[in-house]
This record gives sequence, C-alpha cells and structure tokens, in this order.
Amino acid sequence: MFAAVTLFVFMCLTATTYAEHHQPCHSPNMTGFMSVMNLKGEVKAHGAFTYDSMGKKLRFRSNESHPTNASLGLDLLMFFEEGIFYEIDSKNQSCEKKALQCTMHPLDIPDDATFLSVVNSGNPSIEGEGLKVNVWTGSMADTKGHYSMSVTMGCLPVSTFYFTESTSFLFSNMDIENEIKDPDLLVVPSFCQGQHLEETPEGTVNSFLNEFM
Repeated sequence: MFAAVTLFVFMCLTATTYAEHHQPCHSPNMTGFMSVMNLKGEVKAHGAFTYDSMGKKLRFRSNESHPTNASLGLDLLMFFEEGIFYEIDSKNQSCEKKALQCTMHPLDIPDDATFLSVVNSGNPSIEGEGLKVNVWTGSMADTKGHYSMSVTMGCLPVSTFYFTESTSFLFSNMDIENEIKDPDLLVVPSFCQGQHLEETPEGTVNSFLNEFM
C-alpha cells in the first residue's frame, strides 16, 4: 500500500502539465479524518479534524486508539489569521499558547501554488472506480522544502506530500464532510482563555507541519 502511495506521488511530481490558466481554489468547511505518515511507512498521527475555511481555523485531535506506540498524542487548535495556536491537554485541563511563524497546512492550497497536472486515479471509465484530481506544487521557504497537493475538482484535499532535506511526510484525508459538525471544537476551551503567549526560542519555526517532526 505504501509503495502504491509513493508511486502515485512520484507520478504527480513528474506529470506533464497540459492545462493553463488554473487558479488555486480554496477548500470549503470540512470535518473528516487525517493520517500522517513518514517515508518509512510509520504512522505519526491519525485523528479527526474540523476546518473553518472562512475563519481560517483548524482543530486536529489525534486518535489515541490508533497505535499509541507509534502515533503522536496531539490536540491542536490553530488560528491562522491571528498567527497563534494552542496545544491542548483536555485530560489535565491545561494548554500552551504559541505564535505561528508559518501558516501553511495540508487543508488548503497556498495562493502562490503552481498547477502541475490533472491526474486520474483508478479507472475513470467505470462509475465509482476512478477519481480525478488537480495536482498543485510549490516551495516551503522556511524549510527549503517543497510540497505536492492533490485536490478533487470540488477542491477537497485528498493528500499532500511535504519533502525537505531532513524529512518527508504524507498527509492523507478521508471521510470528509462539507460542514463543521461541532463548532465548539473551534472555540478556545475555558481553561485556555487568558493564557499568556509563550516566547518562541530563536531559530524555532512553529507551524502545523512542525508538530509532526
């Protein structure tokens, strides 16, 4: 399975662009599940997400039932427009408030992304057996890396591959619904309100992606 995913990503990166005048779309409100895997095939995290596309807010909670000896225990509330995020510990009723140095995340296409190609996965001639996606690529200035993002024709993100000199990750999304099912998940918990912003150590880049490194 991992080999097939790697091959798909390679095809996306080497495909020839045959269409022009594509503009990056922006994902709708979404609720779904996300898994994060490194190139060794290790699942770094697997959990539920809620994304507010208009407010630029994201909540991601890793699923502790998915191998706890391999996945990260995370509960992140990101406010991309405000440039802050919270690392939440609901069990201990505590949190850390930090500044965001990079607002890139795998649920929306960056405005400066470059259209690469349209890719058909599976067999599009048979109903239910194929999926057509647009592939977008771009660079990550803060890490000197690159990304390749696949989204459906309706701008639902399917997968995003980030690769840098030191590490690479594949973000895969599944069971997506075009709605915010629980708006309260995007509200700062009462025990986090009034929390002071922590100082960011020199040389540190806080971002959604860096939480998995």
